[in-house]
Amino acid sequence: MEAVKALTTLKERVADAEQLLVYVSHPGCSVCHSLKPQVEEMLVDFPDIEAVAVDSDEVPDIAGAYSIFTVPVVLFFIDGKEMLRRARFVPIGELTHQLERLQEMRK
Repeated sequence: MEAVKALTTLKERVADAEQLLVYVSHPGCSVCHSLKPQVEEMLVDFPDIEAVAVDSDEVPDIAGAYSIFTVPVVLFFIDGKEMLRRARFVPIGELTHQLERLQEMRK
């Protein structure tokens, strides 16, 4: 998962990618630290999905730009449009199922 360190870079990635998963976390968040490796492992099964990680301390403007009120947050964009948002407690099985459904809808 590539680290994004500027809001402008994130917005460019969202606009340019066909499918992009954005993982937003905070350094002091224990849930964030335990969830990230699970999300990275899950993404192995989705080779068409690009993924980036954003530290909300390094990019504080992300909160206002994407209406983020808690972390961790998983945002999934297709062709620049937000299709999925999960925050705080993100069951990996549920997230996997929802991404599979969105992948099927694209076909």
